[in-house]
Amino acid sequence: MKNFDINLLRILNVLLEEQSVTATAARLHLSQSAVSKQLAKLRQTFADPLFERTPYGLRPTPKALSLSDSVYDILQQINQLTRAELFDPALSQRQFHIDLVETAYSLTYPRFMPQMLQQAPDISLTSKTWNDDSLQRLLRCEIDFGIGIFEWDERSSSHYRNVPSSLNYIELARDYPVCLMRKGHPALSEPWNLDAFLKYRHLQVSIGGLKRWLLDEILALENKQLDNAVNMTDFYAAAKLCEQSDLFMCYPSGPALAMIENTELIIRPIPIELEPGGYLLLWNKHFDLDPSHQWLRQLITNGVNASLRK
Repeated sequence: MKNFDINLLRILNVLLEEQSVTATAARLHLSQSAVSKQLAKLRQTFADPLFERTPYGLRPTPKALSLSDSVYDILQQINQLTRAELFDPALSQRQFHIDLVETAYSLTYPRFMPQMLQQAPDISLTSKTWNDDSLQRLLRCEIDFGIGIFEWDERSSSHYRNVPSSLNYIELARDYPVCLMRKGHPALSEPWNLDAFLKYRHLQVSIGGLKRWLLDEILALENKQLDNAVNMTDFYAAAKLCEQSDLFMCYPSGPALAMIENTELIIRPIPIELEPGGYLLLWNKHFDLDPSHQWLRQLITNGVNASLRK
């Protein structure tokens, strides 16, 4: 490997993650032909095809898979050499980018932002709502962090074990859904069970691009489903509608308890056994050793953990 070009490893790393020449080219801001030429060099260097074309994209060969961890480790070491060893938050003007689900704002921002602003008065944080593209944005290192909802229940398609291997994560908190209804709702005079829960129509509040809740998946396994009359994205407007109708509304218990204090709503447990879901703080492993990244990760996790211990 005399005169080996280290940029070939960067391309190999992205090809392993994307398994597509087109996606790799877009992520690295190169032409597809440039990526194809570099792939040809990689194949010659390692004396292996590295990827096979399939109807679903590129499939890594056993040789490519065996190189994956080593390539990642080498690139991490190279990135570390180019970073400043010391990070002084008081002098930094770094801008962080984060995608998070709506319900994670109250869980995190009040618990770490005051300390962040005190330690680093010139650092800024730009937030966007978690959506279908957020995982890809994390994989492309377009954002520093994501906070999404993942499940621990084995019946869920959003299980935390499905987090891509090139991302790291920390569990911030667990939560479970509850059912909200207006005071005086006719269901309050009936036995509270699954039949009563499914008897009335529901108001669905969408969170962070989730098209299907764990509850929907579990009901589908029993050939049952909620009768959703309306789908909304704004909790406060949904709460007002719930107060003025016989619609049920399911929502994570933590933010629901915090937000219904001045409403005419009451809470009932959902009459289905399920595992609580969790909020995960996610980031690309590319940032593992970045001192500024480590600093903000610690602020977020310490802030949330301290509040939950109270």
